[in-house]
Amino acid sequence: MRRIEYHSHTSLSHDGNWSPLEMIRCARERAQAVLALTDHVSLSNVEAVLEALRRERDATCAWSEIEVFVGVEITQVPVGAIAEVALRARRAGAEIVLVHGETLSEPVEPGTNRAALECPQVDLLAHPGLLSGEEAELALRKGIFLELSARGGHCPANGHLVRLARAAGALSLLLLNTDAHRPDDLIGAERAVRLARGAGLSEEEAQRVVGENAERLLVRLRGRR
Repeated sequence: MRRIEYHSHTSLSHDGNWSPLEMIRCARERAQAVLALTDHVSLSNVEAVLEALRRERDATCAWSEIEVFVGVEITQVPVGAIAEVALRARRAGAEIVLVHGETLSEPVEPGTNRAALECPQVDLLAHPGLLSGEEAELALRKGIFLELSARGGHCPANGHLVRLARAAGALSLLLLNTDAHRPDDLIGAERAVRLARGAGLSEEEAQRVVGENAERLLVRLRGRR
């Protein structure tokens, strides 16, 4: 099974230390098949971040062992402005759009989860914390993926998310991401499956989340290029 990571940060995020080039190189050395660089953006920096990510990604085009997508994680944006920032990101070349969900740590404005799930530009709701059953059903209707997080502070709600997704028939929309801020945060497929199992999935379900679900989003992203 290939390892596909859809949530990572570089020095273009306020809490990242490694340049995009460094993250790509290290991810390649750690046998990641696909990496999405999704730095934090708000109203003031979305275009600049995407331009910088694209330039550094394009410098790695000879590294055929890894496929890299440039994107954003919309973070701490007022609920009423999420759709605007997501559309700006798309127009600026974002290949994947995440929204920082209502996690148990690093809280964002209440209503962020719903605003993200109602936005047609959003691909993935990151670490959505105490998502409601109604919101899980909305994710299913909209085809927006929901993140099981390997990151400390975000992962305690993984079991809750699995239970809601199972009740809503939305297990096909779960992904296991690391929210990596440095290369050491990246994990292999075997570790990803174990973390998914720890969230309450069966072995077969965990294999699908890490494998089939991630591959299905990849088809969507490639189709936009």
